Amino acid sequence: MGEKLVLIDGHSILNRAFYGMPDLTNSAGLHTGAVYGFLNILFRILDEEKADYLAVAFDVHAPTFRHEAYPEYKGTRHAMPDELREQVPLIKKVLQAMKIYTVEQAGLEADDILGTLARKAEADGMDVSLVSGDRDLLQIATDKIRIRIPKTKKGQTTVENYYAADVLETMQVTPKEFIDVKALQGDSSDNVPGVPKVGPKTATDLIVQYHSAQGVYDHLDEITKKGLHDTLEANRELAELSLFLVTIKTDSDVTLDKDKAKLGDIFTEEAYALYTELGFKNLLRHFSAQKTDAVIASAATTFQYEIVRELSRAQALMRRAERAQEVAVYPVFDKDQFLPEGRLCGLAAAFDEKAYYIPVAEEKKAAAEQDLPLGQLAFDFGGGSPAVTGGLNETDNNNEPDALMQAAMSGDEDIVTQKDVVLLLKGLREWARGFGRDDIRIAVFGIKEQYGFFGVTEEEMQDGIHLEGIFDLLIGAYLVNPLKNDYAPEDIASEYLSETIMGRKQFLDKLTFRDKAAEEGGEDAVAAYACHIAWTLLRAAGPVKDKLSASGMWQLYTDIERPLSYILFNMEQKGIRALPDKLKEYGDQLTGRIDELEKSIHEAAGSDFNISSPKQLGEILFEQMQIPGGKKTKTGYSTAADVLEKLAPDYPFVADILEYRGLTKLKSTYADGLGEYIAPDHRIHTTLHQTITATGRISSTEPNLQNIPMRTELGRAIRKVFVPAEGYSFTDADYSQIELRILAHMSGDESLIEAYKGGRDIHRMTASKVFGVPFEQVTDLQRRNAKAVNFGIVYGISSFGLSQNISISRKEAAEYIKQYFQMFPGIKSFLDEQVEFAKANGYSVTLYGRRRPIPELKNSNFMQRQFGERVAMNAPIQGTGADIMKIAMIRVWEELHRQRLKSRLILQIHDELLIETAPGEEETVQKILTEGMMGAAQLKVSLEVDVHSGSDWYEAK
Repeated sequence: MGEKLVLIDGHSILNRAFYGMPDLTNSAGLHTGAVYGFLNILFRILDEEKADYLAVAFDVHAPTFRHEAYPEYKGTRHAMPDELREQVPLIKKVLQAMKIYTVEQAGLEADDILGTLARKAEADGMDVSLVSGDRDLLQIATDKIRIRIPKTKKGQTTVENYYAADVLETMQVTPKEFIDVKALQGDSSDNVPGVPKVGPKTATDLIVQYHSAQGVYDHLDEITKKGLHDTLEANRELAELSLFLVTIKTDSDVTLDKDKAKLGDIFTEEAYALYTELGFKNLLRHFSAQKTDAVIASAATTFQYEIVRELSRAQALMRRAERAQEVAVYPVFDKDQFLPEGRLCGLAAAFDEKAYYIPVAEEKKAAAEQDLPLGQLAFDFGGGSPAVTGGLNETDNNNEPDALMQAAMSGDEDIVTQKDVVLLLKGLREWARGFGRDDIRIAVFGIKEQYGFFGVTEEEMQDGIHLEGIFDLLIGAYLVNPLKNDYAPEDIASEYLSETIMGRKQFLDKLTFRDKAAEEGGEDAVAAYACHIAWTLLRAAGPVKDKLSASGMWQLYTDIERPLSYILFNMEQKGIRALPDKLKEYGDQLTGRIDELEKSIHEAAGSDFNISSPKQLGEILFEQMQIPGGKKTKTGYSTAADVLEKLAPDYPFVADILEYRGLTKLKSTYADGLGEYIAPDHRIHTTLHQTITATGRISSTEPNLQNIPMRTELGRAIRKVFVPAEGYSFTDADYSQIELRILAHMSGDESLIEAYKGGRDIHRMTASKVFGVPFEQVTDLQRRNAKAVNFGIVYGISSFGLSQNISISRKEAAEYIKQYFQMFPGIKSFLDEQVEFAKANGYSVTLYGRRRPIPELKNSNFMQRQFGERVAMNAPIQGTGADIMKIAMIRVWEELHRQRLKSRLILQIHDELLIETAPGEEETVQKILTEGMMGAAQLKVSLEVDVHSGSDWYEAK
């Protein structure tokens, strides 16, 4: 077998990737989706091909010889979208960084370059794979040249493969004959005229019989079908021109530079840096461990770091840190599932011009440490003692440990344990608290995961949450750009320092930090990695804060997000009690109803079938049972929820299908899934995120308690599984129509404000006005539809969306919306203003200054721009709601502690707060919830709160 050459049609594959991938952007707003898709296709091809040589061909935007013969050639093509155009130079830059050979030549199209290189390589005895989305290149296929046509849909790529025999089998013609088929049928996408009235089937039939366009004309007299004969005869020149236009040039003067095309290591340090800048985290897995180590090593030369193993030197180090203006710390830990603070492996600290790494031992031979509770260990790390003048080995005689600390730290070895680090960081935090709220003294990344290491306790927060001096760059970066799915330290380095540092996944692969440190030379590698992050955080803290301040969000950080981070940590630690027996009982209840439905569905269908199979269900519904409204797709009938929901009111069988689906999902997600999350303390400790959603809402994972169902009785029943501690009760408070109340305030609409002040039923009032019926005569259905209109308006709903939601015609929906805006003219003006503001500024903003970038408003795609407009209408309202809820959480949490109550805030779900209430504190807790939530914002209409109590969450809600 000869050498193998892979040729790629650059523009074609980039174009395919662009339309097959979501519209991705990096932190700088640069569109990257097409480049990301291109690289995914490239890696797949290279994995499959094991090529020796690789070349990517690009068109040059200059007239080709085809244009000289026919200026209208490709004249019908749409202009390249701006989002794609800006990625053409970007993919070339990426390929250059990967040392991949690119070819382009004025006067030649990419397919002519590819055709020529392929044929010349074949003549040299090479095997060729030519990758393109252009089917015209099938004419190049031979036994040695394979044409590969990728298709990307929803991020998934499939590849069609064609040797000459495959072309014949699929197209009924040989590759050479395929050219003549294209000539006769023409190609509207490239404005190749072809012969009028000759379509693909006719063209194929003619060439199958006569083998070429010339053969067709040589036997024209044999074509007796008058219309076909006449159009062929009248348009021979067009056929000849079309043949010229579709024939790929295979003898141009372009040559393959084998030295440049030789495929070597494409995963270079330059490529790694560029991938990081572009946000291609998932592609970094392609880089070898040796390469990532090299990146760390090269980066480490830009700063000094030192490993500090002795406790006495670590103490001196922290005293020196207190003399610095700022210090950055980065704990390295292996997180255990139900232990939020995890196991500490080491601590990196950076200040002044150097970084330090303190490895943490798993055990310490010190009896005193085993006997003394952590809270009793005390050491004065205050800033009043003189600075250390020498190196880390020097002691500070004015700040010696007291007798208790000496006892705790005595032992056979001067090593550092987790408790030692907690004391060191606790002292550092006490030092930082001595400064102002706006000072950055300690820079961290992901403070919520680190509170345990900083020794923060509820007791010291009894009179309010005090975290002065701490700056969490994760929260800061999220506030600046909340559109990213997640942030990591390497993103901070790239976006704020224009530097590349190693990502955790690339550094560890599948190891833990402790495993990595145990390898030969591993501790040094971990130290370099952690110190580099600490060094990055130290230098990036200022730029991140400056961006927050410039965008008016620094106070949002200090007053809301920073204290909230501790509350979320505290809530995670508390968890919520869940009873396994109740969970099993709930699962049995679901199973019983699921079995009933399955039997009923099979009886109604007249046969047993897999209800969860869309293909089988579609055949039962739309073929066997002849239910109208079926939408056929390539894989069968669509049985998506929106299709079935329209049919359900008229067909009980379909309603049973929807109920069956909902219950099976409930069973798998909750009845079967929640059990694995119940910790040894019999509680579920969900993880609460404040840096995920674009609007600022808190989200929940492992498990996701935000999605606890509420629409059906059996769905709500899952709440019976969640119970308070023995002797306690639950107190639940829920905002009433908070987003509509925010809309009333922000829009200033007098009718809506007066309605709320008058205590009127907003949905019934809306129904009365929109549907033109007296208030007292509004039906329940009309009220439900009006409710859909009210909340739909908040989300910028269209007439089509509303028509789908309440099963009316689009015309009726448009009339409802028109009537609504006549009823509340201030809302229409407000929403229009929000869209115009976002278009002018590129973002929306809440009452508290939270920004939500909306790049979709500048997208060339109409649907994306419409989506952007809906976001512009909704984000200020939903984001303000999120801000108010966070303020309410802080007020409630602090008041519970200020009054020294035993009751604790344990859960937040959307507009709802849940408190585990101690006996005798019920009335006080209800008052704290009501006042804390209602007083969280001063709006033109009052915030209303519904408060309930119960022995389980179901009863309380």
